[in-house]
Amino acid sequence: MTVAIVTDSGSDLTPTQLRENKIRQVALSVTIGDRSYLSPDELTADEFWRLMRTPGCPGAHTAAPSAGQFKQAFETAFEEGADSIVCVCLSETLSSTIGSARMAREMLSGREIHIVDSRSASMATGALALRGATMAAHGATAVEIAAEMNRLRGEITLFVALDTLEYLRKGGRISAARAAVGGLLSVKPIITVEEGIVVTADQPRTRTKALARVLELLTDQPAVEVHIMYSPPADDVAFREAVLAHMPEPAPKLITVQTLGPVIGAHIGPGAYGAVLVLEGRTVEGP
Repeated sequence: MTVAIVTDSGSDLTPTQLRENKIRQVALSVTIGDRSYLSPDELTADEFWRLMRTPGCPGAHTAAPSAGQFKQAFETAFEEGADSIVCVCLSETLSSTIGSARMAREMLSGREIHIVDSRSASMATGALALRGATMAAHGATAVEIAAEMNRLRGEITLFVALDTLEYLRKGGRISAARAAVGGLLSVKPIITVEEGIVVTADQPRTRTKALARVLELLTDQPAVEVHIMYSPPADDVAFREAVLAHMPEPAPKLITVQTLGPVIGAHIGPGAYGAVLVLEGRTVEGP
């Protein structure tokens, strides 16, 4: 039995990760000004951040894929030999993407398609897709893979330090009042995602304090996987070294460094840094 793994471009998996793990990706769209792109198919992360840092850039907003896009991805997977599909998507509370995937499944009644809500975003979704791909390569069934994703999402956490809350406000992920207060106080907020909801973990007043605090949050317990995420112009090399230097034993089995892509980057903004942690067999603790 062959199981195909499908995700959306809010997972922030790189083209290399998708190709090497045989993961199919359905693209969300990103609009900058009056032009829309399927991302990352028509707009790479490097291109996106170059545009975002252009003087006068109006910012970006995102839109979920259509049910037709998912249906096409599912049909292609079946045509190429898959017997079943497991599709893991951005949190339902953050995007209507998973709703489109469910509609596509209804269009293909009679086929085995499992839809999993990651209850998070970026590499928290990507880590689930990678786990599913590994299981599929070792002969696991779609039922087993979907069950493991639903279990593992409870052992994944993330913390990201932002330069500003303004991009989350523009995307409607937080209120204008909350963003305004953050701006007045000149805080460098650290966010996390709890059951699909973006919440503030802490609000340091300076970038130096934010770096120290996010490192503390990310390294207070061992992790099996560490997926470091950043948006330019953050120094990803220095941040990676700092995270690994503070990470307790035993050392992570998997470490990746990901540039936040256009879909997530539109809501995070430039100068952000953080990580997704897979705390295998450990309870995810709050800040």
